[in-house]
Formats: sequence, structure tokens, C-alpha cells
Amino acid sequence: MIAIVTLLVAFPAGYFLASRLAANTTYAVAYLWAFVFQTLYLLLDALSVTSKDPAFATDEFPLSYGPATLAVLGVGFGLVAAGQWARSRRPVPVTS
Repeated sequence: MIAIVTLLVAFPAGYFLASRLAANTTYAVAYLWAFVFQTLYLLLDALSVTSKDPAFATDEFPLSYGPATLAVLGVGFGLVAAGQWARSRRPVPVTS
């Protein structure tokens, strides 16, 4: 879910928002919303007694979840920067 939010929000935020701070903040808020939602969803799935294939085992710490979500966050900030770069490279319309 956070990967989908990253793809849908990061580049457009960088492209359409002129301020880098506003673009990064917009992406960070969207990412954090998705991160909390995804974490809660996976936690409830793991703790459910009716789940046949839980997201992770309840008796061990899911160490790989942290670096994976951190990598998605980094890619998102890179996409925001790419959107800012693409915005700066677009041709300026000539007015007469």
C-alpha cells in the first residue's frame, strides 16, 4: 500500500507544487497515513486467529519490514525530487 501511495503522490507532488518543502511535506503526510494504515492492517492480520496465512509470525520480530518501508520512503523523496527536476526542465510558454 505504501508503494502505491508513493507512486501516486510523490512525483505529482514534486511536479505540481512549486515549493520543495510543500512537495516533501505533502508526500510525507500521505506516506505516513499509508504506513500507519498498512502497519495496523498487517498487525491485525497477524494477530487474527482465523487467518490462514498471516503477514508475519507473532513470536518473532519482523525485522525486514523496517528497512523495506524505509527504502520506499527514500524512493518517494527521490520521486519528489524528480518531479521538481521535471518541472524545472519544462519549456516556458512564450507570451506576446
